[in-house]
Amino acid sequence: MTQLVRIGAGSGFWGDALDPAVELLERGDLDYLSMDYLAELTMALLQRQKLKDPGAGYIPDLPTHMRALMPLARQKGTRIVCNGGGANPRAGAERVRALARELGLHGTRIAVVEGDDLLPQLDELMSAGVDLTNMDTGETNFAAIRNRVVAANAYTDSSAIISALEQDAHIIVAGRVSDNALYVGPIMHAFGWEHDAAHVDRIAAAITVGHVVECAAGTTGGMSSRFAEMPRMGQAGFPIVEFSEDAQAVITKVEGTGGRVDAFTVKEHLVYEIGNPARYLMPDGVADFTSVRIDEIGPDRVRLSNMKGATRPDMLKLVIGYEDGWIGEGTLFFPWPYAMERAEKAKQTLSERFERLGLKADAIHFDFVGVNMLHGPAAPPLDHDPAEIGLRVAVHTGTRDEAEKVRRACSQLWIMGPGGTAFGTPLKPRPAYGLWPTLVPRSFVRQSAEILEA
Repeated sequence: MTQLVRIGAGSGFWGDALDPAVELLERGDLDYLSMDYLAELTMALLQRQKLKDPGAGYIPDLPTHMRALMPLARQKGTRIVCNGGGANPRAGAERVRALARELGLHGTRIAVVEGDDLLPQLDELMSAGVDLTNMDTGETNFAAIRNRVVAANAYTDSSAIISALEQDAHIIVAGRVSDNALYVGPIMHAFGWEHDAAHVDRIAAAITVGHVVECAAGTTGGMSSRFAEMPRMGQAGFPIVEFSEDAQAVITKVEGTGGRVDAFTVKEHLVYEIGNPARYLMPDGVADFTSVRIDEIGPDRVRLSNMKGATRPDMLKLVIGYEDGWIGEGTLFFPWPYAMERAEKAKQTLSERFERLGLKADAIHFDFVGVNMLHGPAAPPLDHDPAEIGLRVAVHTGTRDEAEKVRRACSQLWIMGPGGTAFGTPLKPRPAYGLWPTLVPRSFVRQSAEILEA
């Protein structure tokens, strides 16, 4: 009977470093390697790729990562669980199967987890009278953006991941499961837990731990307010979870790697991206972060215990992505002396050019880089003439042609701008996407797990 399960956090986002994941497989003695690739806007971007090419829509990093990780995982007996399928988990799983065959890893069982994509069901939801109010803005007129929708993905629980593991999957390629479902699923499978009253607190513990480690180096010193103390972050080790059957867990990392695991780094990520700490709502359950006890029990070893929670909610979060016009932007730089005066003159000149060009803009935003780009109106006034200042302009427009006017106006400052004007890389207009987060009854979401054998 399983007493302890070891899970490595192999990725925290699309584009994360691969070498720490390889290191986890080589030296981490893992049962599972969980890899999170998705952010909310990611699904709209991937869905747009899929609309252009039915064979696309999964995370582009997936083949590269699996080429490096699959042979090691099969050798070590480690199962990989990822949401790299993005908007097209079937195509992603098929690509992984082809790669396994190419690498001679015959017999590898790749599971495709589907069911989060509710784009085909949107009209059904509307006809059924499901309240699709925007959770962020309170807007209720979803019909106004319906014809611009490109993605609609529900955050699903770990049920299909558990099903895939029960079918002896070696690699699981899912779509928009919740981030911590990548950890909850393996833990529930390892200990035979069910989504029932008897396991509420244990599942809440798995959710809590999954939340702590899901951003990989975010738990081992990355993003830390104590950044200056963190050793060799360029060689940071990704975290490992040692989860025991009594629902206690130890967070650690491979010995000798960079970064640090201590009570503070764990607490920093425990409170990252949450609302009510007493009710962290996830598809698998509700975790109470106020109950958890955090103890340092050794170098780079932190124990989490006394984790509590409540039963899983009846409603699931549904994130709808829609086309929302275009962005035109540019960046210019100005030297000492009179750097601020030059930047202000360039802003004035650009504003006049926009008017002269008849720019139709929904919003125009200027930042003085090095002055107020991060703090906006809260930034203190300059009391000196800095060595250099950047000016960034970003404009939201309805069409690509209008956004192109912004790029042209910026380039025209070559000769219309103040003396000493320099330029960043010219930026082409790019499409903008809006997010409409809402809730959907769990009954509308039907997950599945299918095995593809290499």
